[in-house]
Amino acid sequence: MTADEATHAPGAGAGARPGAAAGGRDGETRLTVWAALAANLAICVAKAVGGVIAGSPALLSEAAHSVADSINEVFLLASVRRSRRPADERHPFGYGKERFFWSLLAAVGIFVTGGCFSVFQGVEAFRSGGGASHEGYVVGLIVLLVALLAEGASLLRAVFQVRRAARAAGHGIAEEVRQGRDPALRTVLAEDATACVGVVLAMAGMALHMATGRVAYEAGASVLIGMLLVYVAYVLGKGARAHLIGEAADSGLQDEIRALLEAQPEIDSVTGLLTMRLGPDAVLLAAGIDLTAGYDSETVEEAMVRIRTELKSRWPELEQVFLDVTDAAAARRSSAHPRPPRPE
Repeated sequence: MTADEATHAPGAGAGARPGAAAGGRDGETRLTVWAALAANLAICVAKAVGGVIAGSPALLSEAAHSVADSINEVFLLASVRRSRRPADERHPFGYGKERFFWSLLAAVGIFVTGGCFSVFQGVEAFRSGGGASHEGYVVGLIVLLVALLAEGASLLRAVFQVRRAARAAGHGIAEEVRQGRDPALRTVLAEDATACVGVVLAMAGMALHMATGRVAYEAGASVLIGMLLVYVAYVLGKGARAHLIGEAADSGLQDEIRALLEAQPEIDSVTGLLTMRLGPDAVLLAAGIDLTAGYDSETVEEAMVRIRTELKSRWPELEQVFLDVTDAAAARRSSAHPRPPRPE
């Protein structure tokens, strides 16, 4: 068995999943999503009834927002469950990218069901002028206040989970949100934060409408809610797209992996290093290495096993590791003197 065969043998790329830790995070994420779903279903009905009673475009926009969020939470629950299926013959790298696919569908749902409907409601209110009774608006404001409390409770749970994840990773909350390794948690956090802002906008629009008698305030609030939802959908969709296409691991992780490889006595240089995220807790690593001269094949095989084990032990998210032995000097000579094209 050659060194190159050893690095690509069955099991060379397969490693133990970051099982217990990942399973624990998944359990927390599921609870967070279920909490958000329960809150959205309860307040969705209240917003819809209150919007019909008050004839409020802002309140109806918020009802549409809650419908979109409820559908998305179902998508996210499906993503957490389906992404943990084990690898099989047709999907040798596992199903981790299911998270990103369902998060993309959630972003589309926010855009269509929430954003577009809210903007439509606002435009229609501008055109029709609208009108509602004082009693109806009081009911609407009470509904929105209850909704704000429910959404706030769901948001706090999501924030607490993000804070725990950030503490475990050794960086701040902002960095954890920016990296977005768990798209389901990131989506719930964005939805809940947007919902709280949207409720405040709706309450302000309704209160100003009541005080001045001008529907423009409430219609404007509805349009602002829609624009906010469209922006959030764009940000979430952009992140999901990057992961589905094949986003590399963080540059800091790549630098640390390269440093570890270059520190090995058997490795003369690292000629190439490619990474790709396969899921929230899974990374594929493919590294081209030029070996130091003087080692026999058995020593090289033992070194490759040791290096691969050390990589996975230090970074459990390295689920697939491939080490490709190359001849750097030959590659440089080949690039310096390219072979002339064959005559036709």
